[in-house]
Amino acid sequence: MTRQYYVYILASKTRRLYIGVTNDLRRRVWEHRHKITKGFAERYRINRLVHYEATTSIESAIVREKRLKNWPRAWKIRLIEGHNPEWKDLADGWYDAEGD
Repeated sequence: MTRQYYVYILASKTRRLYIGVTNDLRRRVWEHRHKITKGFAERYRINRLVHYEATTSIESAIVREKRLKNWPRAWKIRLIEGHNPEWKDLADGWYDAEGD
């Protein structure tokens, strides 16, 4: 089985952004929502998934994450709005069956 890796962008209600990489997007978003890891995303209530990209290479995922983190904010916004113009939470409904 081929492993998937994800580069993701989370946003707060005020559109503060967080970019990360993971091999389990569903778990990682859940961790952000439940403030499992202390830090920037937890401090600024950044927990809405607004963009993600999948790859089978951890190396390319890390390179992409670093590249996105260095982009100007305007480019990040264009990337998000290119696929998600309303900034909807792409993980909305993922946890309903679990009571979360």
